[in-house]
Amino acid sequence: MSIYFKETYQRSFGTFPLKGAELHDAIQHAAEVGYRAFDTAQMYENEADTGAALKATGLSRDDLLITTKVNISNFTEDTFIPSVEQSLTDLQIDKTDVLLLHWPAPDGNIAPSLRLLEKAAKDGLCKHIGVSNFTAQMMRDATSIIETPLVSNQVEFHPLLNQDILLAAASETGIPLASYCSVARGKVFDYPLFAEIGATYGKSAAQVVLGWILQKGVSVNTMSTKRTNIAANFDVMDFTLSSVDMARIEALTATGYRIVGKDLVPFAPDFD
Repeated sequence: MSIYFKETYQRSFGTFPLKGAELHDAIQHAAEVGYRAFDTAQMYENEADTGAALKATGLSRDDLLITTKVNISNFTEDTFIPSVEQSLTDLQIDKTDVLLLHWPAPDGNIAPSLRLLEKAAKDGLCKHIGVSNFTAQMMRDATSIIETPLVSNQVEFHPLLNQDILLAAASETGIPLASYCSVARGKVFDYPLFAEIGATYGKSAAQVVLGWILQKGVSVNTMSTKRTNIAANFDVMDFTLSSVDMARIEALTATGYRIVGKDLVPFAPDFD
């Protein structure tokens, strides 16, 4: 894994739930402020729009890190590889930089889909592979099911949810975590602490949240349609939170606020 990949993947621009002109404009803004990592998925139904928007940026393919995710409906021998090939056609690329399983298989048997994911890599359809929404035990199991390293487990990660079990699994398995719902879909702004801390660093509440996630060793995935917010979300690498401030934020993880659970996604696993 190159240094460019590691540094660029720390800040990805998410595309859900954007489509059409709104997605096009957001990606242009993101590219202009410096984003080079972009995240989409088959489930989002916006891969073609994402591909067209990325093409319109004029950026070199070599400068881009494009992630997409395979939908659980395509976890079969007959559909997995064709679905990835369709994703590549829609994205207007010959291979994706990161290919993820969007969810663990609903029946809990993660081996077949992991082996298909590894096959996609060996077939040259992606440079790296990873997973999303895997539990700690699934992370451990994955390392013994396939030989190809997993570069990411993309999970809900923000200061209102304790994910210490997953962080420990990441350390144990060598599978890094990446965040989605990084600002808890705005819920973090109900807590004055983030703005209070931000004032001492010259940063916004959102930037403090993203800085905390990064200092936890987790990549951030953010989405906005507003250029000022897109730029602010990218501008989070020039400050370091003190150990005291990290601990003050850490205390909020006891809130236990989970957005993506079985009530929203019935086939979600029993999260740690």
